[in-house]
Amino acid sequence: MDCARRSIGQMDFAPSDRAAELITAVREFIDGEVMPVERAVLAHHDELLGARAGTTAELWKVPPELDTLKAKARAAGLWNLFLPDPELGGGLSNSEYAPLAEQMGRSLFAPTVFNCNAPDSGNMEVLHRYGSQEQKEVWLEPLLEGDIRSAFCMTEPDVASSDATNMAATAVVEGDEVVINGRKWWSTGVGHPDCKVIIFMGLTDPDAHRYARHSMVLVPMDTPGVTIDRMLPTMGFYDEPGGHGVVSFDNVRLPVDAFIAGPGKGFEIAQGRLGPGRVHHAMRLIGLAEVALEHACRRGLERTAFGKPLVNLGGNRERIADARIAINQTRLLVLHAAWLLDTVGIMGALSAVSEIKVAAPNMAQRIIDMAIQIHGGGGLSNDFPLAAAWVNARALRLADGPDEVHRGVVARIELAKYASE
Repeated sequence: MDCARRSIGQMDFAPSDRAAELITAVREFIDGEVMPVERAVLAHHDELLGARAGTTAELWKVPPELDTLKAKARAAGLWNLFLPDPELGGGLSNSEYAPLAEQMGRSLFAPTVFNCNAPDSGNMEVLHRYGSQEQKEVWLEPLLEGDIRSAFCMTEPDVASSDATNMAATAVVEGDEVVINGRKWWSTGVGHPDCKVIIFMGLTDPDAHRYARHSMVLVPMDTPGVTIDRMLPTMGFYDEPGGHGVVSFDNVRLPVDAFIAGPGKGFEIAQGRLGPGRVHHAMRLIGLAEVALEHACRRGLERTAFGKPLVNLGGNRERIADARIAINQTRLLVLHAAWLLDTVGIMGALSAVSEIKVAAPNMAQRIIDMAIQIHGGGGLSNDFPLAAAWVNARALRLADGPDEVHRGVVARIELAKYASE
């Protein structure tokens, strides 16, 4: 560790007293309240699909049980835990929140139940840090209350969005208006019945510095010119009731105060948003991998083939051991990134944040795949949560930047240490 890192103190991965209490409370709430409801809702969903009785509209309804769970979580003080502002959220550091994100990653429903789900949590962070007072009153407050949902529109179908400077969709100032045109996809959350606002990122000034050309704009869903063209399946999963959609913006006109922090601030906002968000993603993936390993161990002990438990066949014990090692390694890597964010900020944590963005989904994908293999044909079905978990991990190797981009960041920072020699 170099002098700069030594000077900021020793890493301590032990949770604070408050974080430890919350970890226990969140885990108990998920096991006792969320998981029974989740299993029942998913079983009903599968019945609709199996009977071919469910239309898209029926499948996109919000399960009523979800509102009951959200009310219980809020009453228990387990609400908006991601937000570091103690008056509006949990008041936790990145290091304190990370283990809570891991627990939430064990369940498909849990992040929403605690109002800590993407993209809403990231959008709330943007509004909290960069939004005007009016924007906070109109959009942040109902998001914090859980009354509405939101979406984030950045990726585009017609350009290589791994390079965000390729964005072709525009947000151009015309007098006292901003005019938006373009097409976005993988816009998570747009299918939700309660989605009321989009944060749109587009090109404002093509002649400015490459990191000052783009802006973020708040776009109400009911604005004329906003159209959801279709919802996108991710390897067959629609992730309803939120889902991911293709959205067209055709001469959408809004007042200039719809800009967040002003024109040309898009990349500055994105830089501040993505560090904590990637910690959240990575820790949820660790929770997902833990669940997959649990399923693999139980299946391996309970099922017999060729006269032996499955764990005693085909090197499965070694695979289980490697899975435990990989989960523990990745958890420490993510906690290190969270600690750096807390102590030196995003610029000092750039490499670490990119490292976890590569490591966590790849680790989770490998472990989930191993669990699927131990389950045989059942692992490919919806009788177990493994197929959906694998798709989630695979998708996150692309979301928030593909593996190759993050490896490029890590390599650039590493090579810069030796550039002057």
